[in-house]
Amino acid sequence: MKFRVERDALAEAVAWTAKSLPNRPSVPVLAGVMLRVTDGNLQVSGFDYEVSSQVTVEVQGDADGAALVSGRLLAEITKALPAKPVDIAAVGAHLELVCGSARFTLPTMPVEDYPTLPEMPESTGTVDAAAFAAAVAQVAVAAGRDETLPMMTGVRIELSGGTLAMLATDRYRLALREMEWNPDDPEISINALVPARTLHDTAKALGPLGGQVVMALSQGSAGEGMIGFAGGTRRTTSRLLDGANYPPVRSLFPATHNAEARVPVSTLIEVVKRVALVAERTTPVLLSFSSDGLVVEAGGTEEARASEAMEATFTGEPLTIGFNPQYLIDGLANLGAQFAQLAFVDAFKPAVISPAGEDGEVIPGYRYLIMPIRVSR
Repeated sequence: MKFRVERDALAEAVAWTAKSLPNRPSVPVLAGVMLRVTDGNLQVSGFDYEVSSQVTVEVQGDADGAALVSGRLLAEITKALPAKPVDIAAVGAHLELVCGSARFTLPTMPVEDYPTLPEMPESTGTVDAAAFAAAVAQVAVAAGRDETLPMMTGVRIELSGGTLAMLATDRYRLALREMEWNPDDPEISINALVPARTLHDTAKALGPLGGQVVMALSQGSAGEGMIGFAGGTRRTTSRLLDGANYPPVRSLFPATHNAEARVPVSTLIEVVKRVALVAERTTPVLLSFSSDGLVVEAGGTEEARASEAMEATFTGEPLTIGFNPQYLIDGLANLGAQFAQLAFVDAFKPAVISPAGEDGEVIPGYRYLIMPIRVSR
């Protein structure tokens, strides 16, 4: 194998592929990225039996072939190279990389020991890349991080006709985003539970490419299904999580509310961040709403307390409610709107945050439910 490639194209391809590689691979070859040159195209691939990533880059190919090298090491090297064309050649059990006056020799691993990447499942439809990336970011923030509860670490994708819905929860907050997409089958009705981190990283990488993302889905027995995404020259596949017993979380959204507030998003985020500086890790921030506006308070130890008032439009009986400050900030930061509407039943029931326009009307499509923290005052 021997080829020449532009440094930026190579660095981007390797970085994206290496990002999904396991930190502790079960076998050494899974820490590698596969470089395969065929007919002037370089395929950079990674696979850990759960997630596969592949990107194609145009190169000046002198000799077709393949080589398997450490993904993280290659990513660090290509990122640090000078802005000049890169010459790469497989020589015996090594890979030689030359860029300007920089020269690296890397050991290779046996290509024949590398597993075959899974085929992309059959296409189920397409969705706008930028809109999809923004929607996934809004939802993935609410997914759990606790690997002992794998179901909570996923984003539930619900495909129903021309509507694509995504839900995620860690039991303390719940995000729901609904958007339009272009199904291959207008009668489609299918659900899938996708690992949140994989979905987020994939959507974030495909979003800036623009155009459409192809979504491909195959349902197997519990935990055996696969989902694939393709956009531009990139494609990724992931095994699905077992979502057979996913709780009916939509029912958590209250049907009615007794009070609502409209607040400027950026101001509230700044105020919560400031006030939360005195809050200990498990201490909530208190939001006190009245016809006069909003007061945000927090207290850590007996000596450290903080409060700040800000403008807010509020209707209903005066209300004081406590939230985890980071969960509150996560919800507000992902609204994608200048104003937020907060809807309350009472101080002990979940609150729902929705994006709102300057006219006060709620912008449909996204809702973020957050559980309150009971506070004795």
